[in-house]
Amino acid sequence: MNAHSVIDFFRKIFDELHQNIYWLLGGSLDDQTLNWAKLGLSILATGTKIIILLLLIGFVYWVLVYLTKAIKKTFGLSHRYTRLLRATLRYLWFVSSLLAIMSQIGVSPNTIQATAKATTWAGFYYILWVFSGQMVSGVLKHYDLNASIEQLLKNLLLVLILVMALATVLAKFGFDIVSIVAGLGIAGLAVGWASQSTLANFIAGIVILIEQSFQVGDWIRLDDKEGRVVKISLRATQILDRDNIIIIIPNSAVASSQVVNLTSKKMIRFDIRTRIGLDADMTAARSVIIKTLQKDEVVLKHPAPIATVADIGDFGVQIIVRFWVAPLSVARIPVIKENLTEKIKRSLEEAGIPVPYPHMKLLFDETAVQDESITRLVAQNQSNHIKEKV
Repeated sequence: MNAHSVIDFFRKIFDELHQNIYWLLGGSLDDQTLNWAKLGLSILATGTKIIILLLLIGFVYWVLVYLTKAIKKTFGLSHRYTRLLRATLRYLWFVSSLLAIMSQIGVSPNTIQATAKATTWAGFYYILWVFSGQMVSGVLKHYDLNASIEQLLKNLLLVLILVMALATVLAKFGFDIVSIVAGLGIAGLAVGWASQSTLANFIAGIVILIEQSFQVGDWIRLDDKEGRVVKISLRATQILDRDNIIIIIPNSAVASSQVVNLTSKKMIRFDIRTRIGLDADMTAARSVIIKTLQKDEVVLKHPAPIATVADIGDFGVQIIVRFWVAPLSVARIPVIKENLTEKIKRSLEEAGIPVPYPHMKLLFDETAVQDESITRLVAQNQSNHIKEKV
C-alpha cells in the first residue's frame, strides 16, 4: 500500500461524512438542493419556539414552587414532604421540557408518546421507592432492628424497583421483555453456579444481620481473633483488633464458628491472680487488694470486686481477684490487668505482706547432723585400726 492509496482511503471517508451531513440537514451533494438561508430560518424559528415553550414551562414551574412554599407555611408541611414535592415538580419540569424540545425537532409522535409514558412510569417508581424506604425505616424502628438491616432491605427494594422500572420503560419503547428476562435468568443461574462461595457469604451476611448476634461496635472473639466490629457487609465482617489492624472475615466463616460477644451486656467480669506467703494474714491481704481495686476508675463499684483463695501451693497462697468493667473498657483489658497486678503487688509490699516467688529453702536438724558426724568418725577410726594390724 503506497501513500496515494492511503490518501484516497481517507478522502473517501471524509466525502461520505460530508454527504451524511448534507443528508442530515435536508439536502444532497448531487443536486445541490440545500438552501442555507431557508435552513437558517428554519433553525431560528424552531429555536424560538423551543425557547418560548421552555419559558412557559419554567414560569409554570416557578408558580408551583411558590405555591409549595405557601402551602408549607400555611399548613405546616414537614420538610420531608416538602422536599419530595419539590423533587416531583423538578422532575415534571424536566420531562415537560424534554417533550417540548422533542416535539419541535421533528421526533415522531409515537416516540414522543412512548417517552411520555416511560417518564411517567419512572416517576411513579421513584415515588414508590421513596415511600417504601420510609415504610422500611418505620417498621425497623418499631422492632428496634439495627441500621445494617435497614440498609440491606433498602438496597434490595432499590434493585427490585430499578428492575421493574427498566422493564416498564423498555416495554414502552417496544422491547421484548420476556426474552430479556429469560436471558437474564439464564445468565443469573450461570453466574450463581460459578460464584457459590460469594452466594454463601451473601446468605450468611443476611442471617447475621437478621439474628443480630452482634452489631457494629460490639467487641467479639472469633476463634483466635478478637476485636471490635467496624463493618458488617453482605460478603464479610470486618473487626479492628487491639493492634489497630483490620481483620476481614468471610460471613460464611463467621456463621459456622463460635462467636463470643463480650459487650452484649452492660458489664463484663475479668479476673487476675496474685500470691501471698503461707504465713501471711489472709484477712489483711484481702482488705488491701479490695481497697486497691476500689481506687481504680476502670473497675466498677457495683458489683463490688472480690478476692478469694484459689489454691494453696508449695510457694504460697494463690488468690483470684474478680472485678467488673464497662463494655467500653474491654478493648484495653490486657493493659488494665497489667496495671492492676502492679498496683496490687505494690500495695501488698507497702502493707508488709510478702509476695513469694518460687524458691527452695533447706532446713537441717542439728542433732541429726552431730550423730552423723560421730558415726563417720567411728567408722574412720575402725578403718585406721585395721590398716595398722595389717
